[in-house]
Formats: sequence, structure tokens, C-alpha cells
Amino acid sequence: MKSKINFEQYKVGAASFLSLFSLVGFMFYGLPFFYDFWVKDFGWSHATVTSGNAVGKIVMGLFAFIAGWIIDRFGPRRVMLIGILIGGGAVMGLGMVNSIWQFYFFYVLIALAYMTAGPLPNQVLISRWFDKSRGKAMGVAYLGIGIGGMLVPQVNKFFIDHFGWNNALMMLGLLMILIAFPVVWFVKDNNDKPAEIKRKEPKIPLKTIFKNRNVYLLIIGSMCSIGAVSGTSQNLKLFLSLDLNYSQQLAANVISIVLASSLIGRLFMGWLADRWPKKYVMILIYIIVAGSLPLLYFASVPGVIYVFAFFFGVGLGGDYMVIPLMAAELFGVKVLGRIMGIVLTADGFGEALSPLLVGWLRDRGGSYTNGFTALIILAVIGATAISMLPKKPDYH
Repeated sequence: MKSKINFEQYKVGAASFLSLFSLVGFMFYGLPFFYDFWVKDFGWSHATVTSGNAVGKIVMGLFAFIAGWIIDRFGPRRVMLIGILIGGGAVMGLGMVNSIWQFYFFYVLIALAYMTAGPLPNQVLISRWFDKSRGKAMGVAYLGIGIGGMLVPQVNKFFIDHFGWNNALMMLGLLMILIAFPVVWFVKDNNDKPAEIKRKEPKIPLKTIFKNRNVYLLIIGSMCSIGAVSGTSQNLKLFLSLDLNYSQQLAANVISIVLASSLIGRLFMGWLADRWPKKYVMILIYIIVAGSLPLLYFASVPGVIYVFAFFFGVGLGGDYMVIPLMAAELFGVKVLGRIMGIVLTADGFGEALSPLLVGWLRDRGGSYTNGFTALIILAVIGATAISMLPKKPDYH
């Protein structure tokens, strides 16, 4: 029985790795690589090209709690399979857009795919299969985001150079499906948690959780930090290409460094989360993010952009991964899908509006200076909120 469970855990790890590789690494971090083409070819503003992500996340964010309930009720596997198909198809659709309504339509589908096959179902899947080594398992699975995000700028550049940016999006969407769908198909949902989890984790009614201030501190902290990370990553290619006049290859290299260093962040922070109070790990991550952003003011100085890319990548790598670990520790895995549905709804607003705000400030002021300042403030607010959380789980 033990070997069978271990084999299933390996399958779960592979499925989570590859789905996050595709639905976050390729899709979420790959699409901003096309922003400057939309600015140049369609004449759209910085705010417009970043608004697709905002519209999609806001529209679908309203349904995140429902998605969390469905995942808790029916298991993540079937939801993930549907989400992978939607995500790949939507990315392919972006290669055929010629109007703004089509652009927004496919971004709504992309947000739906992110919700149904991205972090939320994978967090629940891993939390159901792993207990003591949950932080390590989450860190390894989230390596898929870093590796996918590290490779996708080079993949995109290759496709664009050989086939044009429209066909590159078509090929990227198809590749996403081919990578993620087959392995998720063979995963099993684990509805029967190990006995040790059942003994130590009582069921907590949601109305009791909503009376707890820690829910709101977690929401504020994660929303602000995710907003800082998303606002930076979604505008980075525009900043490098249009403001610093980097070539496509040089911009791709910088973005690859960010995602490569995120691998260090995911592994190291996952390792720390199994040994330190997750509150302290979360604060450390948020401080790294806040501390790296001022380097963007000096990006024209030779070498500084690479220092930024490394440290920001480390913080980015741990940021998304530590939130479900903190939520599982505070409230347990029995309601994790619903809790993360609520948290991800708030995160989605931060993730959506922050890039749009930064793009708008860039259009209005002619530089990213004010936008970067706003991102630093967000990161500091996030760290402050998390510092007020308890070290021990509420259900103990």
C-alpha cells in the first residue's frame, strides 16, 4: 500500500509540475512577451495591452469561490483537464485577434483556465496527497512555473523569428495542451486523506473562519504582494523593449534570468517552509520583492538589471507558492479549496489592476518611475499585513 501511495504521489507531482509549467509558466509569463507587438502593430497603449489580463482576472475572479467549492466537492483532476483545453485554445485564439473585443474575450478564457488548471487546483491536489513534506512537494511542483517561464521567452522568440507572432501564439497554445493534458489524465483524486491528517485537523465551518481576522490579514498581504509581483512582471517586457530599447533577444534573456532565479526561490522557500514558521518565510519573501524593485530606477546602469532579475526572481518564486502553505497551516486542508478560492479572488484583483495601474502611469507620465514607486508601496503593505499573522495554526 505504501509503494502504491508513493507512486501516486510521484504522478501527482509530475501532473502539478507540467500543468503549472504550461498554464502559468508558458501562458501567464509567456503572453507579456507579445505586448510590444500589439503596441506596434495595433497602436494600442501600454494600459490597453495590460488591460486584457485585468479584465479577465476581474470577471473570472468573481467566480473563484465557486471554483474552490467545485474543486473541494468533485476533486481537482476533472477541473484541471477542462482548464488545460480552455487555456491552450484561448492562447491560440489570441493569435487570430484583430479587434479589442476579441482580445478581451480570449483573456477572459485565459483567466478561466488559470483558475481551473493553474495554482488553485494544484494547491488542493498537492495538499491532499502530501502532509509533512507538503512544502517540499509544493516547491518542486512550482518549479514548473519557473522552468516554463524561463524557457518561454526563448520558445516565443524562436517561433516569432520563424513563423511571425500570430502563428507563434497558435503554436504556443497547442504546445501547452500537448505538455499538460496527457499526464493530468492519469492522476487520481485523493478524497481519503491519511489518518494522521484526519485526527489532527477538525472541520472548521466557513462562518467561523470569516470571523477570524487572520483571513483578512492573509488576503491583504497576499493581494498586495501578488499585485507588486504581477505589476512588475506584466510590464517588464514593455519596459525593456520600449523604454530601454533592448533587442528581443536581450529582453528574452533578462526575463529568462528572472524565471531561472525563481527556481532557487521555489526550492529554498519550500525547504524553509517545512522548517520555519511559514509566517517568517512569507515575510522574508515579501521583503525580497520590496527590496528588489528600487533597482529598476537604476536599470540604465550596466549590470543593474541583472541584479534586479536575480533577486526579484527569487522573491517571485516563493511568493505564489507560500500563500497556500500559509492558508493550509492556518485553517487546514479540509476547507483549503474554498479558502484559496476567496484568497485568489482578492489576489486576482491585485494581479489584474496593478499592471493596469502601472501601464496607465507610464502612459500618463512617460516613464515607469511612478509605477515602480506604487509597486514598492504595495509590497511593503503586504509584508506589514503578514507580520501580524500568528505563528501557530488556528485549529490546533
